[in-house]
Amino acid sequence: MTAGGGGSAVAGGPALHIPVLSRPAIDFLNIRAGGIYIDGTFGAGGYSRAMLAAAECKVIGIDRDQSAIALGADMVEQASGRLSLVQDCFSRLDTIAREAGFESVDGVVLDLGVSSMQFDKAERGFSFRFDGPLDMRMSGEGVSASDIVNTAGERELADIIFTLGEERQSRAVARAILKARADRPIRTTRALADIVASVVHSRSRDIHPATRTFQALRIFVNDELGELVAALQAAERILKDGGRLVVVSFHSLEDRIVKTFLTDRAQARGGSRHAPEVKTPLPTFRVLTKRPVIASEEEITLNPRARSAKLRAAERTQAAARSGISSGLLPQLPSLSNVMKGR
Repeated sequence: MTAGGGGSAVAGGPALHIPVLSRPAIDFLNIRAGGIYIDGTFGAGGYSRAMLAAAECKVIGIDRDQSAIALGADMVEQASGRLSLVQDCFSRLDTIAREAGFESVDGVVLDLGVSSMQFDKAERGFSFRFDGPLDMRMSGEGVSASDIVNTAGERELADIIFTLGEERQSRAVARAILKARADRPIRTTRALADIVASVVHSRSRDIHPATRTFQALRIFVNDELGELVAALQAAERILKDGGRLVVVSFHSLEDRIVKTFLTDRAQARGGSRHAPEVKTPLPTFRVLTKRPVIASEEEITLNPRARSAKLRAAERTQAAARSGISSGLLPQLPSLSNVMKGR
């Protein structure tokens, strides 16, 4: 997630957006000349630009959003062969790296959430600040937020909004949505925001009543948590011994997943005393941040969105990547197929 700002998207020039916690992220990545690095959430290219400036390295930038890839074209040209961009999901970052000819990489950075560019475009439907189509799809493909809102059953909607938005009044929101859509389909961000605001009364002036509902729908539409878990596993597979993983998250669900994954991978799994011959997996990561790094007051002043950011970093060991994930890493949610059946 990045802060807004003016300027060019060209490498070496002023950035369109300033990445949150950029300085500690680059420090933890330990950029070196000749290294290969993956920016799994290219966005406006803030992290890629910082990595290219830190040393004579190469960067693979990945983004689901075609508009982000298109905006980075000038940056690719000016990077003189040191930057390549791929439109894809970051859950495939290991496959993408190998398709580019790299069997391992020196670092991976993931800046989670939605970029300011996406929030600031009404036609993308991510924000209730502008009236636009209720879309929220990062790739522009698949089921949209409008599809979910106008099809899902009350229980499924409430579960999504409660689990992914941590909205305590999720059932009231779901009932209000079903009542409103009985009259006419909910097609715009403003229409949905007004419906939510009619039943959710926020105590904080800084938080719009629809904030949590919009967050929940965006995460569900883009399967952001599933993608995150897959990306963490992909990073484990592609990072070389001593390679660094840096993840910047913006809400508790993301941070909890990153923390749990790294804690699990930094521990040796115990074997059963009844089966001593079974070889226990060795730690695959060494955690570099005992506590998450947060933004300074100065950065928060420049970019209020940095207030909720948390950075966690880890270093890859020489142990073989594990095949499974920690139980309970992902929250229980209704399946997309059931949601689209309206039950």
